[in-house]
Amino acid sequence: QVQLVESGGGLVQAGGSLRLSCAASRSIFGINAMGWYRQAPGKQRELVAAITSGGNTNYADSVKGRFTISRDNAKNTVYLQMNSLKPEDTAVYYCNFRAVRGYTYDYWGQGTQVTVSS
Repeated sequence: QVQLVESGGGLVQAGGSLRLSCAASRSIFGINAMGWYRQAPGKQRELVAAITSGGNTNYADSVKGRFTISRDNAKNTVYLQMNSLKPEDTAVYYCNFRAVRGYTYDYWGQGTQVTVSS
């Protein structure tokens, strides 16, 4: 069974930076896109950033210009570089690998807490 293991969360002051990593325990066939989602207390999970197999990226308006998503296919890993962090970025961040093989299947990480203090 494939596992996605996240790392890099923590506590940081506003204006600081963090880099999240998410590595799959093995290669996954048919990965179409990788992404990062977040969920703050009392709020729905939302897409933060995504990157397709072709390298196209998509960002939530709230993080454009501050966050950068990247991937290393050889390492089955996706990254999220977060700069100029704000208190409203505080949330649990989840990575997602989406496989398309005639049907769509989503793999999820366990979540990593990011806390930004003011």
